[in-house]
Amino acid sequence: MQVWPGQAYPLGATYDGAGTNFAVFSETADRIELCLLHDDGSETAVELRESDAFVLHAYLPGVMPGQRYGFRVHGPYDPAQGHRCNSAKLLLDPYARAVSGRIDWGEEVYGYRFGAPDKRNDLDSAPHMMTSVVVNPYFDWGDDRPPRTPYNETVLYEAHVKGLTMQHPDLPEELRGTYAALAHPAVIDHLSQLGVTALELMPVHQFVNDHRLVDMGLNNYWGYNTIGFFAPHNAYASWGDRGEQVLEFKQAVKALHEAGIEVILDVVYNHTAEGNHLGPTLSYKGLDNASYYRLTDDPRYYMDTTGTGNSLLMRSPHVLQMIMDSLRHWVTDMHVDGFRFDLAATLARQFHEVDRLSSFFDLVQQDPVVSQVKLIAEPWDVGEGGYQVGNFPPLWTEWNGMYRDTVRDMWRGEPRTLAEFASRLTGSSDLYQDDGRRPLASINFTTCHDGFTLHDLVSYNDKRNDANGEDNQDGESHNRSWNCGAEGETDDPDVLELRARQMRNFIATLMLSQGVPMLSHGDEFARTQGGNNNAYCQDNEIAWVRWPEGGSTQLEFTRAMAWLRRDHPVFRRRRFFHGRPVEGTHDELSDIAWFTPEGEEMTQEDWDASQARALTVFLNGNAISEPGTRGERIADDSFLLMFNASAEPLEFVIPVNHGRQWQVVVDTARAEGVPPDTGPKAGAGERLTLADRSLTVLQRPA
Repeated sequence: MQVWPGQAYPLGATYDGAGTNFAVFSETADRIELCLLHDDGSETAVELRESDAFVLHAYLPGVMPGQRYGFRVHGPYDPAQGHRCNSAKLLLDPYARAVSGRIDWGEEVYGYRFGAPDKRNDLDSAPHMMTSVVVNPYFDWGDDRPPRTPYNETVLYEAHVKGLTMQHPDLPEELRGTYAALAHPAVIDHLSQLGVTALELMPVHQFVNDHRLVDMGLNNYWGYNTIGFFAPHNAYASWGDRGEQVLEFKQAVKALHEAGIEVILDVVYNHTAEGNHLGPTLSYKGLDNASYYRLTDDPRYYMDTTGTGNSLLMRSPHVLQMIMDSLRHWVTDMHVDGFRFDLAATLARQFHEVDRLSSFFDLVQQDPVVSQVKLIAEPWDVGEGGYQVGNFPPLWTEWNGMYRDTVRDMWRGEPRTLAEFASRLTGSSDLYQDDGRRPLASINFTTCHDGFTLHDLVSYNDKRNDANGEDNQDGESHNRSWNCGAEGETDDPDVLELRARQMRNFIATLMLSQGVPMLSHGDEFARTQGGNNNAYCQDNEIAWVRWPEGGSTQLEFTRAMAWLRRDHPVFRRRRFFHGRPVEGTHDELSDIAWFTPEGEEMTQEDWDASQARALTVFLNGNAISEPGTRGERIADDSFLLMFNASAEPLEFVIPVNHGRQWQVVVDTARAEGVPPDTGPKAGAGERLTLADRSLTVLQRPA
């Protein structure tokens, strides 16, 4: 076999039409063998003799796409010093563009002997390992263009590739649960009709099913267990795993873009699937353990701010390079439109504390590719000081956990919630205004993959996670949920009607709030997980979306609320409210005003009242201060939002001097939620009765 020196960059396996360049980093290795794997189980080893700045490399003419490969690292095995090299372990390429196969769990894939963690394990892992694959980078993107939907026009939809499509009745069975299913018209049409502009996919980086879960007969369904940051997960391909998954993912992105839908990836750069000191040796641990991971003062052990056993070393230039290379790869080669960063606070831990001035943020800020896509932080981790909602740099948006908690508290009737609810409804200026960010920094959600579904939020006071095999000890115990009078499934018509009304309240509040709304897949038709609020290991009907047969009133209501938001810029302002008239608009009314149910302007005493659970909000459509896309001044209809989160019906007085004639356009007390076009009309000073736990929206033409 011919072996040429090759190049140290780019890292990974790079096919150029005539052969493949291989490059891998290790500062610890004495030498590294590239192993080309054959279908008969044999392998051809090629030593990487060229080295530049600790990157070992070679070019192999004639090595073509589809070739499986791995690395064997010869070097120190000394856990007490943080070194875990072991040439008996076939290692995945950290930069692999595709991964083939799965792990056959056994002692062979561990670097140590079971029962003797400091004793090197010389059992060969190759027959039990996944393998890296050489990929042809070419793909005919045609005239594909990123939709680049502005944040103020964005509606996010969080979904799981398999869970969303596995039970869709209009999909061919061979496509269900795959990337190809995302590209199917049945799925795209549903998203388009729902008003979705961005599909936020739960992890699609190559991940691993944990040894513990496999032994229990379960799977790591959610996928927050990454082993390959450049490779699409092979199990989501409808055919083949030797590069076919890359092609299929690209085809899905292209189809979604044609429908105007962006693709955002949930990415897990905070840890890997190799776990703690008792975890397997799959890639990074065997290449250069101390360069990739945060180790404690005793280098045998791993610093863990993620709850998964390890954390990547965010002050290592090679880790930072890998993350940035990965992000650019997914934008430039795979055409994705943004990222949601799981446990993003860990990415800011350059040393110990979360630091918004960390190198990672600097690198993102200056990167001409990554800085131009949507960047969404899950602004917390499990380490000390890890809750960082509102503290990310101005380029970033954040999952607003405070929004979720406050809206849940409001609708379940918690005292002293009204003032904070008003802040969350109007874009959380207390969190984002001081550093120059806008309401669009707030990704608003009431449910997501982690926790109760919307149906279960109004049906269970307590989690039911027994199927996870952890004695119901896993998952959040404080869910801020309320079962509406009966725990779990019931035939009581009054309870069912109240639950349906509460779900409409949550959906309407989400779409009427300033910021960026995010729906969780299946909530638009009230999917349930039977009270399981931590379905991370349930790759089955517990977690898969059950598509309703025929129509769904909740689906129709969700669509109506999404389109109401789309049609009226007053609900999706790019700037915070001022609480005063806007200059140049010739409108003496404030851009926003707050009223008691009696129609009087709210006082501080009203805000502070512990039992206050109702208010009216006036949104002045004539006082939108920002210009339109062509520089024109935006004007819109005006709206009154009436919230009654109390347990009793309440009379609301329509405020005087804010418009003579109003029409009801949303009433969550109605089963359909949206009145006909000829909905009730009401004038200034008139009284409307709102049912208990309901909201009403009234509209006044501009």
